[in-house]
Amino acid sequence: MLIFRLVNSIFVMANIRVDGQTAIDQLKINYMSETKQKTRVLGLMSGTSLDGLDLALCEFSETGSGTAFRILKSLTLPYSKDWSNRLSQAHLLSAEAYFSLHAAYGRFLGESVRQFLKDAPAPICIGSHGHTIFHQPALGFSTQLGCGATLAAVSGIDTVNDFRCGDVALGGQGAPLVPCGDALLFGHYEACLNIGGIANISFGSHDQRQAFDISPANMLLNFLAGKKNQPYDAGGESARRGQILPHLLKTLNDLPFYQVRGARSLQREWFEQTVLPLLPAASADDLLATCTEHIAEQVAAVARTSNIKEVLITGGGAYNTFLLERMKAKADIKWIVPADELIQFKEALIFAFLAYRRARGEVNALASVTGALRDSCTGAWHKA
Repeated sequence: MLIFRLVNSIFVMANIRVDGQTAIDQLKINYMSETKQKTRVLGLMSGTSLDGLDLALCEFSETGSGTAFRILKSLTLPYSKDWSNRLSQAHLLSAEAYFSLHAAYGRFLGESVRQFLKDAPAPICIGSHGHTIFHQPALGFSTQLGCGATLAAVSGIDTVNDFRCGDVALGGQGAPLVPCGDALLFGHYEACLNIGGIANISFGSHDQRQAFDISPANMLLNFLAGKKNQPYDAGGESARRGQILPHLLKTLNDLPFYQVRGARSLQREWFEQTVLPLLPAASADDLLATCTEHIAEQVAAVARTSNIKEVLITGGGAYNTFLLERMKAKADIKWIVPADELIQFKEALIFAFLAYRRARGEVNALASVTGALRDSCTGAWHKA
């Protein structure tokens, strides 16, 4: 099966390193020397769709041709109603309340890790994406909830988090970060498309990795499904029943964001301030049909203009049958949907991989993707 080939095969990678940098410090050299053959890292991922916390315990090993990986154990921990509400409202908090939540969420992550690892081998470190609240690279900052020091203290495991800020400091978008893993672990695919809260794509172009956010995805569709008291539009069936609203579709497709070329990234603030005010009073099914069509058109347009012929699809949107049908209708290319483990945990796997490269002092943020001044080895390291 495809998933077993993906998980157990050896993948080709370029041995990219930060200019002039070897290992970060002797401590991390010691970590790597203790596990010369196989290194375990735990990846944590929380996306804008608020589905829950993804945990993936991964094992990496170096070969003559690159890095091989396995996912040893994985779990999605759904957010309680309380956590979902707290995370969705975090951008409205005062500074004091925000940092209180930052610490509390770090503790929640640490406790979740301890429970997850009860019957599993310990990793050398955790790579935590955190939960993005404010992403404003144009203003020089990006913040992810989940205090790394608290997470390390509660879990008892060294933690790498705050992956974006180093890249933003170098003039980059701080996102997307996943393309480094796409290039080095999944480079045998022409392109990788993740349909999460935001749809983003990564692909090789002229010996460089290119990647950017395409459009809002589950963030928008889940919001509209909520009008029907549903957490999401299962299989896209509500959208299938709806009618496309031509004026709304044109308005969405004409948004200035879609004219930006090169590095670009989206955030919840843009969605709330730009997209939500455009939605008219209409049936939820019609709005879902129109917005599903909008996402399909934007994804297909990127595939066509980038001359992409093969795309690996992961993220929750890979289960939206109607959305995939509309994408296929608009771009006659090979759309590849892997087995469930990779659909659900590819991003958690890659954040484990970014922490693994951080421990080795190797590049984990690509300037060709983010628009930064240079490639970098980014992420804050917190001792347990």
